[in-house]
Amino acid sequence: MTEVAAGQGPLNGVRVVELAGIGPGPFAAMLLADLGADVVRVDRPGGPGLAVDPAHDLTNRGKRSVLLDLKAPDGPARVLDLAARADLLIEGYRPGVAERLGVGPEDCRARNPALVYGRMTGWGQDGPLARTAGHDLAYIAVTGALGLIGDPDRPPPAPANLLGDYAGGALYLVVGVLAALHHARATGTGQTVDAAIVDGTAHLGTMIHGMLAAGGWQDRRGANLLDGGFPSYATYETADGKHMAVGALEQRFHDEFLRLLGIADRAPAREDPARRDELRALIAARFRTRTRDEWTAVFAGSDACVAPVLSLREAPRHPHLAARGTFTDHAGHVQPAPAPRFSATPTALRGGPALPGADTASVAADWDVPALAPPRDPAPHENPRKAAP
Repeated sequence: MTEVAAGQGPLNGVRVVELAGIGPGPFAAMLLADLGADVVRVDRPGGPGLAVDPAHDLTNRGKRSVLLDLKAPDGPARVLDLAARADLLIEGYRPGVAERLGVGPEDCRARNPALVYGRMTGWGQDGPLARTAGHDLAYIAVTGALGLIGDPDRPPPAPANLLGDYAGGALYLVVGVLAALHHARATGTGQTVDAAIVDGTAHLGTMIHGMLAAGGWQDRRGANLLDGGFPSYATYETADGKHMAVGALEQRFHDEFLRLLGIADRAPAREDPARRDELRALIAARFRTRTRDEWTAVFAGSDACVAPVLSLREAPRHPHLAARGTFTDHAGHVQPAPAPRFSATPTALRGGPALPGADTASVAADWDVPALAPPRDPAPHENPRKAAP
């Protein structure tokens, strides 16, 4: 059973209903839980579709779970009972599905006019692609963001699902619902937040669009200041097949980088575009003479803006991250600690992943929803509804 501690985080006292899904919706709800909100995840029998052991699904940490079948005759009514007592609700269905199930924005706000209803999708609630399937990679592809990444002579790589699902999707949903919550508490009026991954990811590129308009960015990969086009803002292989990341953009940092790398006396000027390939080759050859750990020691404590490229398992052991407690170990799971940090209302990891249905009794008592009960299998003579999202 998931324990929910009181008095932790700036969102302590905020109640959130999460209609179970995958990807950015659960991550957004996790962030709200990390910040202190009481997040109740409405799981459905059979799970949301990905074969992930609930005990290892860290995006459900710090939440509580009830198990409800929205296709059962009384399922929507029990969700509406929760919505009536919530501040926020998050769902990630395709457009129109929540309405067909009877738990759409209007249904919920008929019970709770101040409710903020957050909708998480890839394409948004309208537009030609709104009702079509998709995943992170397609969403970031059409925004121009994917086209920024990678070597110019190779296809763009898939950057996990961090750029679209989580940066362009979940984080924008959280900003949106918290802004709407501020408005609701001032006015008593809730609203719907349409958080589309395509919108958020496009918005992330605002600075680059400005540089493009000003002529300071070429609309192609590997030709610009921040996309690997400059030799002093790139990654390089070391003698042991690992990598170092170089971000020495400003002249004084670049000078420090060349000095510690040991090529200051023969490196061509970085301002000369005709000699960039020469400078890149010189840097690459030098990095291949030592291991990643050896180069890490060379640049340690300097202003050369160089760092080792670490794996997921290596990252928690980095001295700086370890000193800050950027990662934490909870119940045997090493995982990122809640972020950001607050001086007056500090956050803390309040529990492991919510197991489906494990918290029905505590939620019913705390939220005063006595009708909550575990879903039952239909009797042989019953004919349950077949409509699916």
